[in-house]
Amino acid sequence: MENEGRNTPSEQEKLSGSVESIIYANEENGYTILDFGTDQNELVTLVGTIPYVAEGDELTVYGKWVHNPKYGRQFQVQQFEKRLPSDAAAILRYLSSGAVKGIGPKKAQKLVELFGEDTFDVIENHPDWMVQIPGISHRMAGEISEEFARQAGIRSAMMFFRDFFGAALTVRIYKAWGSAAVDRARENPYRLCEEIEGIGFEKADDMAEKIGFDRMGEERIKSGILYVLTYNAALNGHTCLPAERLVEAAVAMLDVPKERVENAIAMLMKEQKLRRIHVRTEKGAEDYFFDRASYDCERVIADKLVVLDRTCVKIENRDIDHFITREERSGGIAYAYLQKEAIAGALENGVLILTGGPGTGKTTVVRALLRIFRSLDFRVALAAPTGRAAKRMSEATSAEAKTVHRLLEMSYTDGKKAQFARNEKDLLEEDVIIVDESSMMDSVLTAALLKAIKPGARLILIGDADQLPSVGAGNVLHDLIASGRFTTVALTEVFRQAQHSLIVTNAHAINRGEMPRLNVKDNDFFFLARESDGAIAATVAELCHTRLPRAYGAQIVGNIQVISPSRKGEVGTENLNRLLQNTLNPPRAGKREHTVRDLVFREGDRVMQIRNNYDLMWERGEENGCGVFNGDIGIIENISPKDRSVEVLFDDRHVTYDFTALDELEHAFAVTVHKSQGSEYPVVILPLYSAPPMLLTRNLLYTAVTRAQKMVILVGREDIAAQMVKNNRQAMRYTGLCARLFAGGEKQ
Repeated sequence: MENEGRNTPSEQEKLSGSVESIIYANEENGYTILDFGTDQNELVTLVGTIPYVAEGDELTVYGKWVHNPKYGRQFQVQQFEKRLPSDAAAILRYLSSGAVKGIGPKKAQKLVELFGEDTFDVIENHPDWMVQIPGISHRMAGEISEEFARQAGIRSAMMFFRDFFGAALTVRIYKAWGSAAVDRARENPYRLCEEIEGIGFEKADDMAEKIGFDRMGEERIKSGILYVLTYNAALNGHTCLPAERLVEAAVAMLDVPKERVENAIAMLMKEQKLRRIHVRTEKGAEDYFFDRASYDCERVIADKLVVLDRTCVKIENRDIDHFITREERSGGIAYAYLQKEAIAGALENGVLILTGGPGTGKTTVVRALLRIFRSLDFRVALAAPTGRAAKRMSEATSAEAKTVHRLLEMSYTDGKKAQFARNEKDLLEEDVIIVDESSMMDSVLTAALLKAIKPGARLILIGDADQLPSVGAGNVLHDLIASGRFTTVALTEVFRQAQHSLIVTNAHAINRGEMPRLNVKDNDFFFLARESDGAIAATVAELCHTRLPRAYGAQIVGNIQVISPSRKGEVGTENLNRLLQNTLNPPRAGKREHTVRDLVFREGDRVMQIRNNYDLMWERGEENGCGVFNGDIGIIENISPKDRSVEVLFDDRHVTYDFTALDELEHAFAVTVHKSQGSEYPVVILPLYSAPPMLLTRNLLYTAVTRAQKMVILVGREDIAAQMVKNNRQAMRYTGLCARLFAGGEKQ
């Protein structure tokens, strides 16, 4: 458990006693259920993060009493202290339980008979004495002593870190650093935020202060600078920061003089933990600073794209004209001028960027290219950043499309970090890679993909440059277009069949800065005027629960997605999710629930994964795989209090979450526009209400509208729609990719 919001031991109830039996233990995160015999001879059930305990362990636990609907009264452990048994009988019971590898009940009996209350001292400090016991060799005695010392290290780590991070994070620290964990943390606590997932700078800084580290010290300032770049910048989509912004942010966060920050930046440059490029901006030449990982990502992207563009085998113009004419004849179609330009651009170049709004014929171009490349015996891979986008691409082209992660054969390391089997050492065999929804590709994923593409292959990036940028750091598609280094075709003509859709025509109007038509009642785009936030929220709930099912049938409920600009407020996603859960999936007898944080998860709830998790296993029939990603939406099928687990169905993949992993899920009856990127839904309901100007922008409205396949319903204030159309503010993202590619950019 994390230490935010935890009570101190003095504010919690306390129990002392010993472990009677282990009912359940999750070795990955330390979550444990056990029977506990108190010093008052009461048998109670403990639940919580209680790692590395065994039968016979003597514990002092701090927490609170809770009532489980199925299992009754339990004690929820928030902190604990572990002591080795001290009397001979308790030592025998402890060793007999198998707590120390190599010692079973028979050896335990003989050890305690021979050494009594000194048994632990003998194991730890005099292992050779154990050879008196039949069956224990000198080698085995050494191994038993090493195992006992390892457990001593665990106890030491649990005791040291418990006041700073809680048991769950302590497990993570110990798994990463082993018996050296305490020494490493004492030496430099700021290494924790650089090397241990889940420990940010603030937590490490709090610990450092408590153990007496100098707040003006070099290590603190250097770590703070890296944190500003790695986390604060990434949260806003930046891959780097201008020198002035970096210094200002670090000074404000660390509360140290500017000179000390500048000196620390110089030291980080010498250590190659910071990198710099010179960028020409409106202000003149500026230095942009990167952490090493972000710098390397953009370097890979720029360098590999240039290589791909130069090394592909060119196709002659006369052949291109022949291919286009052949496709028109065989398909009974006449391609528009820009569509022909796009087809030619893909055949002539190693890199093509194809953009365009809804109804402009991007999919028609992809189908033509698939047929042409296959006729040339080129191997083609179709990919998209998300599962939903890949599925949509497959349906549109009648060809298999994979997520980029799956294309790269993603797996995970023991440290729970993503790794891709396909990389510069094991390149993809395909001759052509076509990526849809490429506006969602952040710099990390783009770099991983490019590493795996063989020189001479073609890369075709398809996307809508007017949508919101990627959730992750970077602005890759925008930067590639702005650099002017690669052939780019922007489809602008809306085809006749698409002109009948108000979704399409209104989306293009919004993109041009014009008001969408809101007064048409018999098409696929509707506006319901409501003035107050309360009335907007109530109407959204009524549409989902009553009006749309009454008009189109109950099956439409699963096809509706509410998309809101903001998380906060009466019409933000947090409140709408509570309202829609109570409306669409109310509690009833037999429908199981589990409460975590302030959320009640219920069977039948729609939920979303809110961060990439590369080690979550899924099942699809007899197929198994790993990885559930930020933005994936599913339905809770089963909650098992006995197994402490929640089963979620994501499209056709079954994923089981331990109760301790539910902080990765949130309700998805309503999602933010940012979270909806890359997905399409049959019906989209968008509330329009007053929110901060940074959220009421043209590209946010455009992105929300273009998520709908069959119907859009705007609910709220017309003046807010007008405000969004007029507000063409683009969120500033600091990146260096365009500067690397642009002819005038300079690198250092």
